Amino acid sequence: MYWVLRLGIFGTDFVEDLVDDNPFGDEDDLEPAETQEYQGEDGVEIIEGGGAVRPAERITTRYLTKYEKARVLGTRALQISMNAPVMVDVGTETDPLEIAYKELREKKIPFTIRRYLPDGSYEDWGLNELIIPER
Repeated sequence: MYWVLRLGIFGTDFVEDLVDDNPFGDEDDLEPAETQEYQGEDGVEIIEGGGAVRPAERITTRYLTKYEKARVLGTRALQISMNAPVMVDVGTETDPLEIAYKELREKKIPFTIRRYLPDGSYEDWGLNELIIPER
């Protein structure tokens, strides 16, 4: 038996489950994990994905997409609403989404955007490297 820590859809819910390694009790039918190999079905070859692309070889756009912007703002606003440290001067602002937007405009959000490419590799962009379109 072991504990599993699962991350929720939005990255905020943590659930601990007690998992039984062998719920049916048929331990004698199992082979050791070292001898089990994955066989591709119907001659399918399994190709490992690529790694990170160097910053000098990036091929994706320097612009933050509207989908990335929505994800960043929503995630950061959620963090702020849960009392995360704010990276800009708030003044009298109390709305977490507006504070997150102010942080984004000033490029103070400490996030990295990972963009996956079709070949399995990925590019990591810091928010301070991206061009952020206005509302």
